[in-house]
Amino acid sequence: MFIALALLVAACEKPILDEDSVVGSSAADANVILHMTQFEQTAFDNSGNRAATRAATNITALCTRLNIAIFSADGTKVKTVAQKDTDSDFGTVALTLAPGTYHLVVIAHNGDGSATITSEEKVTFPNNKVTDTFYYYGDLVVTSDVQSYDLTLTRAVAMFRLVLTDEEIPSSVSKFKFYYTGGSSTFSPKDGYGCVNSKQTEVRPVPVGFPDGTSFDIYTLPHTEEDVLTKLTVTALDANDNTVKERVFENVPVIRNQITRYTGSFFGSGGSSQQSDGTFRMTADPDWDSVNGYTF
Repeated sequence: MFIALALLVAACEKPILDEDSVVGSSAADANVILHMTQFEQTAFDNSGNRAATRAATNITALCTRLNIAIFSADGTKVKTVAQKDTDSDFGTVALTLAPGTYHLVVIAHNGDGSATITSEEKVTFPNNKVTDTFYYYGDLVVTSDVQSYDLTLTRAVAMFRLVLTDEEIPSSVSKFKFYYTGGSSTFSPKDGYGCVNSKQTEVRPVPVGFPDGTSFDIYTLPHTEEDVLTKLTVTALDANDNTVKERVFENVPVIRNQITRYTGSFFGSGGSSQQSDGTFRMTADPDWDSVNGYTF
């Protein structure tokens, strides 16, 4: 009898869901339409000075997930929206909100799951993994009329790119591990920067054939416009996680919306365009904002 009663109670239980959360969107009765389709890049001239703004790029071609949170003027979260690139309306969100002034947070990223927007000053990502990430933060004024907003997002991250020129590597190497400190894996949309001191770890598999010029990308959220990874340890591992080769870089400069690129022979075996002195050199990558290159 007790077993039957327990089963009956369990059958009547329902999962508790956040009623403010919305997956996807519907324009049926919405009075606010948000279009998050672009991010803006600022070009640099040959002297490193800011030049004309480039044409905006479609954010839906760069990110696979969108997370949106609406906060009241006192900081209370009133609504959240989660979208992914398989949604038919990806990049457009329809909301029904009472008239008033709100704070809007938008996070576009490539994580394995939704970002968690705890407040206007704290956003975390699944397993603390940082991917190419963009954001928008600003006031949202809602009236009784239907309003449509085109939002331009800003890149939140800096990238470190390791380019290897080795002609060959030990056959036992199956992956590279990047362990780095100094950056952040938690983001403050209100400030536009990372807001905690993180210890980040990323593992990248070795591509088949390991061609000359193979590169590995990792991301971090700088605490300021110009920041450093205080220590970056790159380890070549075999299939059993045994260390084959390891290099340590210190005070690696990272700048939001810029790529720090280190190029050289990781195993000291040289390459088609590098001497086999084991030296890594940093240059700018024009795919993001360009920077002044320098050698270390």
